Amino acid sequence: MFKSALLVLFLASPAMALAATQAQEFQLDNGLKLIVKEDHRSPVVVSQVWYQTGALDEVNGKTGVAHLLEHMMFKGTKAVPAGQFSREIAAAGGKENAFTGMDYTCYFQQLEKSHLPLAFRLEADRMANLVITEEAFAKEIQVVMEERRWRTEDKPQSKVNEQFQAMAYHAHPYGRPVVGFMNDLENMTAADAQEWYQHWYAPNNATVVVVGDIKAAEVLALAKQYFGPLKPKALPARKPQVEPVQMGTRRAVVKAPGKLPYLVIGFHTPTIQSKRSLQNNHAKSGQPTVKDWEPYALDVLAGVLSGNASARLNQSLVRERAIAVEVGAGYDSASRGQLSLFELVGTPSEGKTVQELELALLAEIEQIKQHGVTQAELNRVKAAVIAADVYERDSMFYQGMKIGQMATMGYDWRLSQTYPEQLKAITSKQVQAVAQQYLTEDNMTVATLAPQALDPDAKPAGKPHMH
Repeated sequence: MFKSALLVLFLASPAMALAATQAQEFQLDNGLKLIVKEDHRSPVVVSQVWYQTGALDEVNGKTGVAHLLEHMMFKGTKAVPAGQFSREIAAAGGKENAFTGMDYTCYFQQLEKSHLPLAFRLEADRMANLVITEEAFAKEIQVVMEERRWRTEDKPQSKVNEQFQAMAYHAHPYGRPVVGFMNDLENMTAADAQEWYQHWYAPNNATVVVVGDIKAAEVLALAKQYFGPLKPKALPARKPQVEPVQMGTRRAVVKAPGKLPYLVIGFHTPTIQSKRSLQNNHAKSGQPTVKDWEPYALDVLAGVLSGNASARLNQSLVRERAIAVEVGAGYDSASRGQLSLFELVGTPSEGKTVQELELALLAEIEQIKQHGVTQAELNRVKAAVIAADVYERDSMFYQGMKIGQMATMGYDWRLSQTYPEQLKAITSKQVQAVAQQYLTEDNMTVATLAPQALDPDAKPAGKPHMH
């Protein structure tokens, strides 16, 4: 299986060679970072503006403000009235949108290559000249509250996940939802949004990523033309935030209308250490020192357990024993907050309980703690990672996503290029070691859904939103 994945790399080499051009990084005098990756397979360009700010930077009482500001960024400047940004991109035949996460906020456009100056002009304008009116804010905060209802109040599994995050993180901002708590949204003001914009939206807190049929020198010239005149700001101090060591299992039961039970189990785990590593803070708080290979071993462990029909959890708990109708595992090896959770999720089969599913999941983990994983499993996971890396290179958008995410989370964005090699070096003993180290009872948080009767006449509380 591993050899066949390598064969994919070689078979794809003519097209991949064009996509594999090394990205180039520049920095303007005002602190703006520019990363350009030439990909000349089609006359298209993807432009992404990443701000190093997200829900991680919020404070109690103002949760959701990062996401709210993302919405407000489409409400216009003095030069570009509300709605005109999107109309100009559409008139050029392009697509555009934005998203907010814990670690970052990103705005992006995909256009025919000759329209890159349009994207730069519009983005530079709203980076410095956004107009937030009371009237526009009053309308948009209602939209965001509708979005919260749609994302959380209408979905029982989302309620469980929100409760799970809040239990897993007692001190760290990762315990709060990106969309914000409803009470905070109800009491948010236009001044809160303006404050967030003034604090974090500046060229020296932004990374512009461009991938496509362009020349790096020409993109740099455009960036200097449009973003160069913007003034940098003194950014707020970012203080390290460390989650205290968990000292026993935490549990919660969520009762909400639903059809099926649901289970989430999580364990605190480290991430790849960034350039601004908080390793010393981990040591001060009693956290063990993180070995460089551990996050990669956790990635392999997640792949052994989940990811396709032949993975352990699906094979054992769904196919062979019929304990679950759906089951999976997940882990993020990189984050700006330098913290992550290794998660197991599942829905028990009819006639089975969440308690039975929990015991079965933990038994699978125990097997790995005792015996490690097989070489065949390692080969399968490593082959899948290499294949995914090849497929992602086929998308200009995802090439940009990888670069932007890593750069904005504080890593050297070139790390993604060495990731497959790091994963290939992981051994069964290392996978066994991280399972023994981190997937322990005292480090475990469990949240379950106890489904309540559905009201046949109930209507959705919210609705989705598109910019």
